[in-house]
Amino acid sequence: MKHEPIVNGFLPPETSDFDQHENKGQTVVNLGLIWNIILAAGKTAMGIAGHSTALLSDGINSTSDVAYYIVVKIFMKMAGRPPDPEHPYGHRQMESIAALTVGSFVITTAIAIFWTAVNNVFDQLNVSTDSSGATMGALWVALFTVVVKIVLTLYTSAVAEKTGSLAIKALAFDHRNDIFSALAASLGIFLARRGHPWVDPLAGALVALLILRTGIGILRQSTDDLMDSVPSHFLDRKIRSILENIPEIRSIEEIHAHRFGPYFVINLTIGIDGAMDVKSGDAIATRVEKLLAAQIAMVRRVYVHYHPARV
Repeated sequence: MKHEPIVNGFLPPETSDFDQHENKGQTVVNLGLIWNIILAAGKTAMGIAGHSTALLSDGINSTSDVAYYIVVKIFMKMAGRPPDPEHPYGHRQMESIAALTVGSFVITTAIAIFWTAVNNVFDQLNVSTDSSGATMGALWVALFTVVVKIVLTLYTSAVAEKTGSLAIKALAFDHRNDIFSALAASLGIFLARRGHPWVDPLAGALVALLILRTGIGILRQSTDDLMDSVPSHFLDRKIRSILENIPEIRSIEEIHAHRFGPYFVINLTIGIDGAMDVKSGDAIATRVEKLLAAQIAMVRRVYVHYHPARV
């Protein structure tokens, strides 16, 4: 028998949690977008005026950040739409699509930076160039970028932890990547002013590989969620340990959980005493729902199917 979840009383409310989650997400996106616009303009202008190829490249990277922040902002807004007849679980999967978009941008940027960096290393080693013209102003802008991105990484990571949003987590990873990019630019400018211009593009190539690894990780997690991958071993053990407190459950035959944005929908099949009546089975299913909703964060719905346990 399939038991539909009781919404009132123990499952997360439809409005307040969702509104709070959406507000935090939009705040993170807006803050990141504003600062990326400022940094893109500042680094690009100073890269040109300060004769720094490293800072100019980092400014172009920030410009690409602005582009996909706008995309993420649109997806996050769409994810906040309420459920409708065609989407009874809501539109929270748009957050996974937003994370997928970020991951794709990150990988594309990493490949472009790596290719350019390798070419620049070759040019620096084989062509006599003068990179001593990079100004101290360019170095200070690069170091300022490091400070800003550290603050944004810490704040965005904290919000991602609270909301469980894959899109926000992807943005936190991107901020972290920007720290390394800005550090590489700072190191490149510093050493270029001391007669070692080839260090700049070499550091950029190493950073690009790190960015590529992060992008692949973002893509992997977002695609897993979109494809309804099986729950992690941790979640499986958590559910089983909770249900151990219900002696009437004789077996747990299936556990399926999938995400809708930051929220979980859990489907269970349990075995109970076949001599029990429907009312008793319904009471057990209701208890299962209450326990899982109370003890596992971000549970949106619980569906319980029960039948006589196999002897």
